[in-house]
Amino acid sequence: MFHDYNLIMKNEKNKIFIYSSDDLKSISTNMLDYAMDQGISQASVDVTEDQGLSSQVRLGQIETSEHSREKSAGITVYNAGKKGYAETSSFDPSAIQQTVKKAMDIATFTEGDSFSGLPEKKDLETNPRDDLELFHPWKVSLTKATEIALRAENAAFAVDKKIKNSDGACVTVHHSNFYSLNSSGFEGGYQQSRHSISIAPIAKKGDEMERDFWYSSDRNYNKLSTPEDIGVYAAERALSRLGSRKISTRKAPVLFDAPIASSLLGSFVQALSGGALYKNLTFLDKSIGEQVFPPSITITEDPFIKGALSSAPFDDEGVKVCKRNVVDEGVVLGYFLSSYSARRLSMKNTGHAGGSHNLKIHESKGADYKTLDDLFKLMNNGLFVTELMGQGVNPITGDYSRGASGFWIKNGRIAFPVYEITIAGNLREMYRD
Repeated sequence: MFHDYNLIMKNEKNKIFIYSSDDLKSISTNMLDYAMDQGISQASVDVTEDQGLSSQVRLGQIETSEHSREKSAGITVYNAGKKGYAETSSFDPSAIQQTVKKAMDIATFTEGDSFSGLPEKKDLETNPRDDLELFHPWKVSLTKATEIALRAENAAFAVDKKIKNSDGACVTVHHSNFYSLNSSGFEGGYQQSRHSISIAPIAKKGDEMERDFWYSSDRNYNKLSTPEDIGVYAAERALSRLGSRKISTRKAPVLFDAPIASSLLGSFVQALSGGALYKNLTFLDKSIGEQVFPPSITITEDPFIKGALSSAPFDDEGVKVCKRNVVDEGVVLGYFLSSYSARRLSMKNTGHAGGSHNLKIHESKGADYKTLDDLFKLMNNGLFVTELMGQGVNPITGDYSRGASGFWIKNGRIAFPVYEITIAGNLREMYRD
């Protein structure tokens, strides 16, 4: 029996979500049951409710301040290798039924694909973990969120009179609740949260202006840095860029600041992802067993780190995820595959529909280099990059060319800020070195 879930729990106060997890499960079950009654051979359903708020201030004034709440019910159907997808923002029974029919109609007009379909039943998670601490609700008002953003901006302006302007400070709060199930027997869902505080101050000296940015993001708002600490550090970063110089073309060691170094790891994941591999659009094709990094480098993946931003008990298809070594002593051990890409490559599904989970680089020779200053001394002379611009990465060849700014390191110390630099090379060589 269908229930009108648009009417459930209306006007209840102090609730993050209008719909409970049991409500989402019931809606999902009704949608799947209706689809199977129509003769669909395979189907999967995802029902989600998102709730949050955002407040942005600039120069002491509110720029934007808004609550958000969205919900959706989506279904993917498979018939004879033909796939159709449709979703609705209404949980009304008639809307659910119409959405199922739309997905079926779409499937009739698509070409059959023998690799299409649900994951293999043996790959599905049957006992998902519920101890990952992914949900930490922050019941903060818009007024309070605005106050926090103002505290960050005020702290930045208080650092130095040269902080003359701001691109704004922002507080965001996001909560999500979802439930998923498919006709192969998978069912599961969980609640999660993500909160952040950010600011982008502008420093000015004479005719020169420099902007920088800093933020703190966590599932648990109690673990966020204070708005004052964020504002002060962002201001110090902007001030440190005043007096930037250009440097001549040269070959030199490059050290990436931690927040942007993740982009290099992102390019690595993209190169080992199923879509790039089966389309032959990657510079790391057939790289299993290949020495890509130095022997001192090991890269681990752990989806079960409590409270981490990329933790999850299963992937977006309900497939099991696991802790593993992606790279061991520089050698590639695994790809990032969904059910579809695994079939295309005749390989095992690795549980990566939706992306990777908490990658971490371990450097066996890095025990003596605990601080940034230690790394500067090790590099002696070279470029420390704090900002990257543009998207000049060729995923097919690995050629790398991006605009950058940062600091020139001389004799193991920061000598002066630099800007309008182009870093050029190849990712294979960069990973190897």
